[in-house]
Amino acid sequence: MEKWNWMAVVVLLGLTVRWTVSLNSYSGAGKPPMFGDYEAQRHWQEITFNLPVKQCAKFINPDWIALHSSRGYESEAHKLFMRTTVLIADLLIYIPAVILYCCCLKEISTKKKIANVLCILLYPGLILIDYGHFQYNSVSLGFALWGVLGVSCDWDLLGSLAFCLAINYKQMELYHSLPFFCFLLGKCFKKGLKGEGFVLLIKLSCTVVASFILCWLPFFTEREQTLQVLRRLFPVDRGLFEDKVANIWCSFSIFLKIKDILPRHIQIIISFCFTLLSLLPACIKLTLQPSPRGFRFTLVSCALSFFLFSFQVHEKSILLVSLPVCLVLSEIPFMSTWFLLVSTFSMLPLLLKDELLIPSVVTTMAFFIACATSFSIFEKTSEEELQLKSFSISVRKYLPCFTFLPRIVQYLFLISVITMVLLTLITVTLEPPQKLPDLFSVLVCFLSCLNFLFFLVYFNIIIMWDSKNGRNQKKTN
Repeated sequence: MEKWNWMAVVVLLGLTVRWTVSLNSYSGAGKPPMFGDYEAQRHWQEITFNLPVKQCAKFINPDWIALHSSRGYESEAHKLFMRTTVLIADLLIYIPAVILYCCCLKEISTKKKIANVLCILLYPGLILIDYGHFQYNSVSLGFALWGVLGVSCDWDLLGSLAFCLAINYKQMELYHSLPFFCFLLGKCFKKGLKGEGFVLLIKLSCTVVASFILCWLPFFTEREQTLQVLRRLFPVDRGLFEDKVANIWCSFSIFLKIKDILPRHIQIIISFCFTLLSLLPACIKLTLQPSPRGFRFTLVSCALSFFLFSFQVHEKSILLVSLPVCLVLSEIPFMSTWFLLVSTFSMLPLLLKDELLIPSVVTTMAFFIACATSFSIFEKTSEEELQLKSFSISVRKYLPCFTFLPRIVQYLFLISVITMVLLTLITVTLEPPQKLPDLFSVLVCFLSCLNFLFFLVYFNIIIMWDSKNGRNQKKTN
């Protein structure tokens, strides 16, 4: 009983932080004619009601979704309604999935499970984007987490259904699709494709096809309508990347303007090849050796590969990497906390644009303190705690003096944090040179990209040198 009392306190704290952030500014507030994501979400309500595929919202206030005339609508009542819908989505989908996931973690105490829930719910990146900037990422991420729970607990059909809902809610969930596919395919291989494995494969295929048909059925009434939805889902005309994003292509454009030099179809081919090559080793290993642990780490690796190398990436897409990192927070608390701090920092230009500096600083500090105290992260930097022991042993066969890896990681963390703090202070206190107005934003993205490349290597090392003994075996039941 005491466990659930503490869990309720943790959830209330998470909700309080979320609602407090929602009292601040949001994307495009009072900035016609472009506005921002707040208006984009309201606009979808407008066209959903007024155009062929209807969803009823008119009974609340018809002025909110009046066709054309409601553009830029920003009344206090409407803001309250919109913010409340994000909170309700969190309560119904994301938060229950987080609680259940943490409760199912093995080999950690009840106290650690509650601490895990607290740290995940306090992750500032998702709070600042959904409750500050304004989006509904918790819906797709919540469904994805239900999918992770399902397939990890051998409820494969329910897990597949949940993940299909995630993809159909937000197409960016394709970042997580290959690990799901490889893990389930690996399960089928393991059971034998001439027996139980084949039956499972058929069931999974039917579940996926039926889920997609049901989700897409309202859009199949007209061919042009279906094509228009597809064009909206994959807006290749927007280019290689969006705004200042901390991936390879944006960072490399500092030295060479790829978007201006190469034709778009070549850009697509190059980004596809780099993405595929970077995620292929982890996916092959997961298919051949399917396990819940390998699945979680492959989710991180694949999502990070998509973010760094794929075509048409937004700065907010880092949230798709952050979710699986949150899932391994109890296994590698030091590295997970570091990554989640960098992921929030990488969105600094966007958060400053939305006037969310103070909420960003406060939530980041709260998250860091929660992780540092809950998991004693600075005491978890040995080779074993970093899950690099197998890798170190392999390297020491050729370099016997290779015994300073934990110290290197500690120094890199210190350099990373100091640089992020200094660059944040510089960005908010100094004016950039007139000839280089985007200098600070570009530096934020470049520094974040370097960090992400380091993490991509790190997580792939864990996957490829996976040690299956001792404390590295914390699995989801």
